[in-house]
Amino acid sequence: MSPAAYAVLGAIAQGPTHGFAIARRLQPTGDLGRVWSLTRPLVYRELARLIERDLVRERAGEPGDRGPRRTIVDITAAGQVETERWLAEPVERVRDFRSMFLLKLALIDGAGADPRPLARAQRMRFTERVAQIEQELEQSVGFDRRVVVWRLLSTRVAIDFLDTILDEPA
Repeated sequence: MSPAAYAVLGAIAQGPTHGFAIARRLQPTGDLGRVWSLTRPLVYRELARLIERDLVRERAGEPGDRGPRRTIVDITAAGQVETERWLAEPVERVRDFRSMFLLKLALIDGAGADPRPLARAQRMRFTERVAQIEQELEQSVGFDRRVVVWRLLSTRVAIDFLDTILDEPA
């Protein structure tokens, strides 16, 4: 599934809602949109796909504030399993850390869950990655070396950030 699909699914996993409310959360000023934003049409497109995949189901409708009735959606058991799997999975690359990892943290926080298991898994992944990057650094020259240094330092900073999460009280 796409990151957009997981953003919508994760929002629905926090409780029954409707597309407009999800779109508000995922707009740039929304609680989730601060780290991962989607336009309203994309939210509705992903919502339709999630319904087709039986990860989300439509429930009752409710009157809209100023428009048509809103269809309430809820996560299915399969959707819950998929959400939990995705939220526990660390991101592969540091370039995804700023967006996808922070989105996962926001969703974990919104669910009132403990972020430390994800932080531990992510720290392990990035610690392994640092060792690989250090080997690449030994063999790189010129501009390639600068790119490798950037990746190494970015990964180390991400590990420092993860350590602050792991140091938080339960």
